[in-house]
Amino acid sequence: MAKPNTSRLDREIRQTERKLTAVRNEEMWPLTGAERRKVVAALAGGSYRTLRGKSTGRAERVLEQVWNSVQTRLSSELAALQKERQRIVGEAAAAKAAKKSSGWW
Repeated sequence: MAKPNTSRLDREIRQTERKLTAVRNEEMWPLTGAERRKVVAALAGGSYRTLRGKSTGRAERVLEQVWNSVQTRLSSELAALQKERQRIVGEAAAAKAAKKSSGWW
């Protein structure tokens, strides 16, 4: 029995880890379109309020909520991918053990 083919999942896991690291550094490329719109709107609103000499508290809260929700989404994606990889490896190990035990030796 050969090793289970997890290369696709491994690639997805690495990509999701890269995205999560980028989001922690507040980079924009891993965000979806809706998330980008929220970030840009909060930045624009905060800039406008700063220009007017007013408080930017609401815009900062919105930005913090967006970054936290993106981190949560990517963390759950990563957990699901790792769980799927573990399931595939476990199934392959069980199949290998079953094949070994059914042999004559």
